[in-house]
Amino acid sequence: MKHLLLLAGLSVISLSTPAQTTSSVSSTNVSTPAQFLGYKIGERFTPHYRVLAYAEQLARQLPNRIKLLPYGTTYEGRQLMVVAVGSEANIARLEEIRTNNLKRIGLLEGSPTSAPQPPIAWLSYNVHGNEAVSSEAFMEVLHRLLSATDAVSQKIINSTVVILDPGLNPDGHDRYVNWYNQMLGRSADPTPSAREHQEPWPGGRYTHYLFDPNRDWAWQTQEITQQRMALYQQWMPQLHGDFHEMGVESPYYFAPSAKPYHEDITPFQRKFQQIIGQYCSRYFDRNGWLYYTRERFDLFYPSYGDTYPTYNGAIGMTYEQGGSGRAGLAIEKADGDTLTLRQRIDHHVTSSIATLESVADRPAEIVKEFGQFFDKSRNTPIGIYKSYVIKSNGDAGRLKALQLLLDRNKISFGYAGKAQTLPGYNYTTQKNDKSVSVAAEDIVISAYQPKSTLLKILFEQNSALEDSATYDITAWSLPYAFGLQTYGLTTRINPSSTLPVSTSPAATTLTASKAYAYLIKWQSLPSVQTLAALLKQKIRVRAAEKSFELDGKTYPSGTLIVTRAGNERLGDRFDALVIQTATQTGAEIQPVQTGFVTTGSDFGSDFVTGLKAPRVGLVIGEGTPPPSAGEVWHYFDQELNYPLTLLDGNTLATVNWNKLDVLILPTNYNYGRILPDRTLTAIKEWVRSGGKLIAMERAASFLMGKDGFDLKEKDDKPADKDKAKKGNPTDSLKLYGDRERTAISDDIPGSIYRVNIDTSHPLGFGLAGGYYTLVQNAFNFDFLKDGWNVGYLKSDNYVAGFSGRNAKEKLKNTLLMGVQTSGRGSIVYLADDPLFRGFWYNGKLLFGNAVFMVGN
Repeated sequence: MKHLLLLAGLSVISLSTPAQTTSSVSSTNVSTPAQFLGYKIGERFTPHYRVLAYAEQLARQLPNRIKLLPYGTTYEGRQLMVVAVGSEANIARLEEIRTNNLKRIGLLEGSPTSAPQPPIAWLSYNVHGNEAVSSEAFMEVLHRLLSATDAVSQKIINSTVVILDPGLNPDGHDRYVNWYNQMLGRSADPTPSAREHQEPWPGGRYTHYLFDPNRDWAWQTQEITQQRMALYQQWMPQLHGDFHEMGVESPYYFAPSAKPYHEDITPFQRKFQQIIGQYCSRYFDRNGWLYYTRERFDLFYPSYGDTYPTYNGAIGMTYEQGGSGRAGLAIEKADGDTLTLRQRIDHHVTSSIATLESVADRPAEIVKEFGQFFDKSRNTPIGIYKSYVIKSNGDAGRLKALQLLLDRNKISFGYAGKAQTLPGYNYTTQKNDKSVSVAAEDIVISAYQPKSTLLKILFEQNSALEDSATYDITAWSLPYAFGLQTYGLTTRINPSSTLPVSTSPAATTLTASKAYAYLIKWQSLPSVQTLAALLKQKIRVRAAEKSFELDGKTYPSGTLIVTRAGNERLGDRFDALVIQTATQTGAEIQPVQTGFVTTGSDFGSDFVTGLKAPRVGLVIGEGTPPPSAGEVWHYFDQELNYPLTLLDGNTLATVNWNKLDVLILPTNYNYGRILPDRTLTAIKEWVRSGGKLIAMERAASFLMGKDGFDLKEKDDKPADKDKAKKGNPTDSLKLYGDRERTAISDDIPGSIYRVNIDTSHPLGFGLAGGYYTLVQNAFNFDFLKDGWNVGYLKSDNYVAGFSGRNAKEKLKNTLLMGVQTSGRGSIVYLADDPLFRGFWYNGKLLFGNAVFMVGN
């Protein structure tokens, strides 16, 4: 393999066209990666700080050709930075190029200068940390562009501004690199079973909180995404390349992408997918490298590193190299060949240069098409809805959360400004309404704006699928994710930037006026955050089991009641602490001077329950998909700022259950091993003594049918098999070529369903406005015979997204959320993940119910 490796390295060099001696760009005094690092690229993995240090070294050597753009830090304190590379002339006017681009597309006020506008090409490396070849390739691409000793590199530098991000996920990258370098001996061991090829849980793929950053572009739940997207919006490149790795046995993948393409991808963007493929294949063919296109990786889900830029007018594409965290420096494949890190780097470097060359060969066309994309968005937007109206329903938490998401995506919005009645589509009823009452204070989003295409895609009720074999979820509509009453209007409404004075809420400042109690409606995440903060301060809080009326206002079930009684130890600090806490979280708080209600239960009633500060544990570790645990961890640590104990699944037998009040079981494939009969018996006894077990997704499936757990599987078999309809025996025969299509009949890769909710149960508190879930697994749970069936699907609850034929049948008349009482404790079954990817906002309240409300 040494000979093969040498040939691979030489073949890359052979791609370069000899340098043009007349060029003023070529620089031979640029440090190579090997000169700076002390080893050749491909001989070991490089920690993130040294990758950045190499870029800083080149910036010192060629300050007129490269500009460093730091844009933040990670949770673990690592630097986030991109580098901009170009000719001296373009780097000198880099800010002008950036602002001109934004002015041309309507995202910055003013007129662009008349100077020529080069295209901006942005290449992102290492979004998945253990796909660490990307950061190594970055150094080589950067050196090649700055040294510019070949005609292709000179052409790129002279015609294009190139932005390179060496590592989108430094925490995950260093988690992998530090581990692998510890496992490495004098030389790499290509034996697949060697320790260096068995990356431990959770692996380097994910962020600090174990989120997948490549699925967070639109939602921006993670700090690295928020900071990167703020920078991205300041540049808005015409091209974005997203570099990845996949399984060891796979060759290389580049554009064109697989179907389905979203229907709103433009003809030019589709054409350029082909162009990218042609440029890459030319180099790969010359080297005899294997590759494939048009398979697996589609352009549909809007929060990827290829689709999000595409929906923002750019040419977006994914690159996948076989290898990933398992490959290390060298690994023997099934065919007996050995895949090396050097080979993987060669492939990524080559596709990077080929892609940039495709832009450099047609800069004017790319800039023109990009501008026309936004011209159309502002003047003749796609889609049937020209305005979206979101009702101001009294829940400021949901509205503010949606507004923040819109702001982060640079989608402009305003207010109706005046009352009017117009026809529109009702997202809740999924029907057209002839008379939608638009109030002056309702939020209005006009489709006539630069980000119109992204707006339409994020709000579309049901995205059109040209092919059902998709790579990710197929539904994401924001009105359902946020639980907000929304209408799509075919009429254009020009929103006002400010609320009318007559409808603006009066500015009131609460003071420590020795109220009898404070009331906080239980309606969205700020309510949960307020409760968590009050409990942390040991302030006693009650919750109303039933709705009530007081001082002419109606308060729903779940409303938090913070009485002076029971908090006497706080003395004069009581009022200030409660008011300050609610102010910080943004929850609406109302002081009252009596506990005697007009209707409902008085504050001293048995139907007003005292809430405890639960001690919560989360099972993590081997067998758990890291995001399943990470979503819960992030929810407690970042959104609630509430203590959470992380428990390794392998040590559950040693847990002191008396130290826990709530145990959360996320999806895990090893529950059969980590919850043997002895441990499971201990947990059941703990529940009977007052503990609360929350079983999510596959954890609920694991408990199904076990002794002490009432969850059962439905019996969907025909009552009389002899009467079952029989067809021609050959009708059921399957074609081998259709095996992928046949398999997906049981799949449901993320579809939206409307859930029937028992809002009188604590698990359903605050969800009276309706609840939608994102179903990803067709669990076949029967209704609880003795417990509480809080959330369930009827036969007609499907809303949007792809559901396989068999999966759809399973989900009819199925339990999704249930509560079983066991002794003094309870078991909460959640068939779906309410915290999915951190963007399903409505689920944050539901999960807060499971943790804080149920069983108190």
